Amino acid sequence: MARVRYGARTGAEIAAARTASARLPDIWSTGVVALWETDPDALAAVLPPPLKPTGRPLVRVNISKVDLPGYPLGAGSFAVAASHGGVDGWYPLVMPMTHERALTGGREVFGEPKKLGEVTVEREGLVVHAALARHGIVFVEVRGAVSEELPLPEPSQKTDFYFKFLPAVDGSGFDADPVLVHCVRNEKVRRLERITGDVLLRESMYDPVADLPVLELVDITIGEKTSDQRGKVVERVAAEALLPYIHQRYDDPQQILDAPPGAPESPEGSV
Repeated sequence: MARVRYGARTGAEIAAARTASARLPDIWSTGVVALWETDPDALAAVLPPPLKPTGRPLVRVNISKVDLPGYPLGAGSFAVAASHGGVDGWYPLVMPMTHERALTGGREVFGEPKKLGEVTVEREGLVVHAALARHGIVFVEVRGAVSEELPLPEPSQKTDFYFKFLPAVDGSGFDADPVLVHCVRNEKVRRLERITGDVLLRESMYDPVADLPVLELVDITIGEKTSDQRGKVVERVAAEALLPYIHQRYDDPQQILDAPPGAPESPEGSV
């Protein structure tokens, strides 16, 4: 009988896949990073407990193109500064990706708020344009020109905070208490330049980042970097504490919050 491809993989095949993943070479990306101070009350409002604001109300947007062999990827992140357990880091609100492959591991393993979207990084001479878009709306745009080359920073370690959870099958909350994940990235930079420009936030009902306005622009850079990441669960979070923020993850939260038990199925059997 021909092999049934949906059938079980052998132990040797699983081990080979793990070994291949562990031997990935450095993957370099070219990215624009913009940093600004926003309204501290607005920033505090988007942080689910137990995350807390840091001493400075910073927002960071990262817009990158990744040179995966035969599989170019656009990757974005819109994050706010946050703190947990004495660790300062970033809490991403939305992470647009241009391919489904980039969504799967991040969402299912780490709990990253990744969504399919359009990611643009363009450079013509000194002029740079980068943008994040979803549903036909360019909700973040960074424009400017390279003004100087910067010294390379030392390798650094950065932490992102994610909440990993599964919505309950009966629409009542979660199947189990969510977990808070610390995702630690070791980052190396091989080129870095400053951009003189601006950040434009546009209104979007799907990605309402305009609620975190640019009050004081701190810095815009373009650079080439590589990083790895390791995640760990640091604590379980009470379901009732996270439930008011679950809409951050979905374009249509009614799919998981407003479907009563026994609601009719869609033709495909799912929402």
